[in-house]
Amino acid sequence: MLNQKEIFSVLILTLILAFAVGLFQSVSKIPYIFLIFLVIIIVNVLAKKIASFYLDSEIDVKLWTIERYGFRPSQHLKRPFPAGIILPIITAFLFFGQLNNFFWLASLVFDVKPRVYRAAKRYGLYSYTEMTEDHIGIIAAAGVFANLFFAVIGYLLGFSEFSRFSIYFAFFNMIPLSDLDGNKIFFGNLALWSFLATLVLIGLVYAFFLI
Repeated sequence: MLNQKEIFSVLILTLILAFAVGLFQSVSKIPYIFLIFLVIIIVNVLAKKIASFYLDSEIDVKLWTIERYGFRPSQHLKRPFPAGIILPIITAFLFFGQLNNFFWLASLVFDVKPRVYRAAKRYGLYSYTEMTEDHIGIIAAAGVFANLFFAVIGYLLGFSEFSRFSIYFAFFNMIPLSDLDGNKIFFGNLALWSFLATLVLIGLVYAFFLI
């Protein structure tokens, strides 16, 4: 379900997050932390892939970059800023591993395109050939739901570290900023964003004080 570019993006992000945590805990734990983040990210990506399939579309996952700094077309950077790589590193060193390793984790974004041949087959030619903001928001929300669900499962099975990082990952992805999932959910369905945000904040309290 993932192409080579997507696999590369997932592995690069996983390595960065694992080293950011491992440097402040123990270098020997980096492989373990790498496995944790790999599962968290794959759960998020696969949930969105499945949601997009059922909405007769497909998504391409990539590392988050910022290309514009204003609303005008002329207000853009000469080179895309790799925010998905830089922000986790900066925030990890900024907090020096404090706050239960709470640092920036939202680093993947996705582009979505409709599957015209499937839409035409199911709904008639020229029907549903474009994705609405609501559809895109549902796809983004699927990833957050999946991370929260597996955070609960991980906690019940005794994998507290996995549970905590799953909640952190969901929290940062809910921030309505730039091209992140939270922005897609916020503008696609505000009620859904509010519901998810409430669940994430409840989970965050548990992650800080109980896990």
